[in-house]
Amino acid sequence: MSEIKVPAMGESITEGTVSRWLVKEGETVNQGDVLLELETDKVNIEISAEESGVLEKIIRQEGETVEIGETIGTLGAGTGGGSGAPASQPAAEQQQAAVPAPEAVAVAAPPAAAPESSDNGTKTASPAARKLARERGIELDQVQGKDPIGRVYQEDVKSHKTQAPASTPAPATKAPAASASAPAAGGSTYAKPVERQRMSRRRATIAKRLVEAQQTAAMLTTFNEVDMTAIMDVRKRRKDKFKEKHDIGLGFMSFFTKAVVGALKKFPTINAEIDGEDVVLKKYYDIGIAVSAKEGLVVPVVRDADRLGFAEIEKSIADLASKARSNSLALSDLQGGTFTITNGGTFGSLLSTPILNTPQVGILGMHKIQLRPVAIDAERMENRPMMYIALSYDHRIIDGSEAVRFLVTVKELLEDPESLLIEG
Repeated sequence: MSEIKVPAMGESITEGTVSRWLVKEGETVNQGDVLLELETDKVNIEISAEESGVLEKIIRQEGETVEIGETIGTLGAGTGGGSGAPASQPAAEQQQAAVPAPEAVAVAAPPAAAPESSDNGTKTASPAARKLARERGIELDQVQGKDPIGRVYQEDVKSHKTQAPASTPAPATKAPAASASAPAAGGSTYAKPVERQRMSRRRATIAKRLVEAQQTAAMLTTFNEVDMTAIMDVRKRRKDKFKEKHDIGLGFMSFFTKAVVGALKKFPTINAEIDGEDVVLKKYYDIGIAVSAKEGLVVPVVRDADRLGFAEIEKSIADLASKARSNSLALSDLQGGTFTITNGGTFGSLLSTPILNTPQVGILGMHKIQLRPVAIDAERMENRPMMYIALSYDHRIIDGSEAVRFLVTVKELLEDPESLLIEG
């Protein structure tokens, strides 16, 4: 027998939450098969079997918090062959033997009140499922599980729709007809429908870090606007050849990444972090690109962006975004950024103040491109594609004038895209 333990997952991660077991007790697994998914503050980790055998026991259930090195299950010796028939046969027989037992008990115990008087019924359920059922006031006997042997899991409780709201509308609808003052005098007994959801570990961590950033940094935001005419013209003229040559589209993010790198080289303090009473100036440019994923915002990093061409940046961003949305980012994809770019414009945001991605001291916010009338000179007005940009920065080490000049540099580089090749 061997123990299934939570592996080390990086210096900043000390615990995780069992997201779901992909194998049931008694099932045969081969070496390398994924046993379960573990949710951490940053990414989801798949834990695989280190040897072939049979999953003997699941010690920590879905929804439970586990620490690095903790034993969460045991793997017994068995045939880990392709068919798995010899090992799975006893498990099937055990299930068949176990099924008649509840039926026999049900026949021998005719009183219907017995199951109702028990705590959350008599169904077998995981600890996480029982806890959630108690919180929501749901009887486990009413929950229809998907497990073939009748075990109820947390997901079954989540998908269960309580019948309480459906049983109470009649009194509530009669009250207004009887007397208009009745609800005010006695109050309504109708339970307003709500749904309670526990924060995922990642969402809770994001919330905690955003609050910490606002509490620890002297955060300030400065704004400017960019005339996107030149960039849009370059993309229109070059997009087909660019796509044909590099097999990737020419988007806006490569222009902004190049412009940010050029501005960071002129204002190195914005590419730094605070370590106690020291300022650590970073001589490399690992640019974080904020991506909205199912579990919340993540910031994968484009490494050495100053050494990459437009096509390499676009490919790197596309690859990281795909990983983020498929929940397959590695910890190495998320660590060590020096500056962050976030694009709220993809969701229609016209203006916002981005929050620092600590320990970084600067973050650039992009926004929606919108046609606005712009004064070309004293006599002419034109509708131009304009974008507001915002720089949030840590005022403890970055002066206001430095932040403003940084943003002006970004603006100038974007409005003259050819200069990006020279400045980069």
